[in-house]
Order: sequence, then structure tokens, then C-alpha cells
Amino acid sequence: MSRNTLIATAIAGAVATIVGLTGLSVGAVSAMNGGTPDFGTAGGSSCTTPQLAGTVVNVSLRNMGGSMMGGNNGMMGGNTRNGMMPRGAMNLSLDRSSVSSGAVSFVATNSGSISHELVILPLADSQVAGSRSISGGNKVDETASLGEASATCNAGEGTGIAPGSAGWVTLDLAPGRYEVICNLPGHYAAGMYGELTVS
Repeated sequence: MSRNTLIATAIAGAVATIVGLTGLSVGAVSAMNGGTPDFGTAGGSSCTTPQLAGTVVNVSLRNMGGSMMGGNNGMMGGNTRNGMMPRGAMNLSLDRSSVSSGAVSFVATNSGSISHELVILPLADSQVAGSRSISGGNKVDETASLGEASATCNAGEGTGIAPGSAGWVTLDLAPGRYEVICNLPGHYAAGMYGELTVS
């Protein structure tokens, strides 16, 4: 065998291993959430979002099984915590980092391949987004939650936003810093958090 053939074979084997590990990771997280793995990729939302009050913050919820295969936030980034997926294996991003106080509507679109949710928590002055303690059930304490979007194609609480769908919530936010997270088991530790400043 020539050297080029050996290199091509090694690269093909590495790619196959990465694709297999991605499927296993998505399946493991889905199983921990009590669901059946869905390895399809969702693009956009199948929901019709109603006219919402105040400033609208669009939040994208993703995991490797969706659109998270490469880059710095890909499968190989971060360290495993609590036996869960590495930080960066999932992602939550906001389309803006600050808004004015008052009515703020969050539209959470799940472009991943497993269910996600959105929870809004206040941040203390010295607290850093992503630094909350993870407790039983591989979740953070959401006692101070101001609201959540976890219903598929609907407002408020539910059982999770299905892949390819959206959920929304409108809150009256005072000036301060807020952490926007997915608090399904293991998702916060895997990188699903972001920060919003309200002035």
C-alpha cells in the first residue's frame, strides 16, 4: 500500500469514529432525558410565533446532533463534568447581549436533534454565567427562576421544546444581569447558557 493510501484510510477511519461518537453522545443525552434519540437535523422552526410584547430576544438552542459538529464549540472542546457531555457539546446563543428594562419576550428555537428548554435566572453582581453549581439530577437550582419557555409551539412551561420547534415567554425584567439556560439534565454542564444585561 502506498503512503497516500494509508493516510487516506486513516483519515476515513477517524471521520467514521467521530460520526459514531457524535451519535452515541446525542443518544446518551436523549436517553438521560427520558426520550428516544432523534438523529435528524432540524433547521428553523415549524411553529408560528405570535406577535409578542416588548423587545424580542431570539435564542438558538443547539446540540452536536444538530448543527454543532465543528469549530471551537464542537465535540472535542471542554472537559467532561459529572460524567456528562463535555462543556461546549451543546450551545445556547442570544441574538443580542443587552435590552432595555420592561417587557422582554424570549423566543427559543430548537435547531438541535433533542429536546431543549429555556429558563431565565438572575445573576448576582459577581456571578459569572456558566458557574452555577450542578446538583442532583445533573441540573442547577432554578428556585429563583423568573420564567421559562419549555412548551413546543406554545408559551410558558411544558415538557421541552421539540427539535425543529420553538417556545416563548414574555417577562417584565428590571435592570440587572440575567442568565438564560437550558436546565434539562446535563445540558447546562454541556454549555447551554448565555447572559443578558437589562438596563
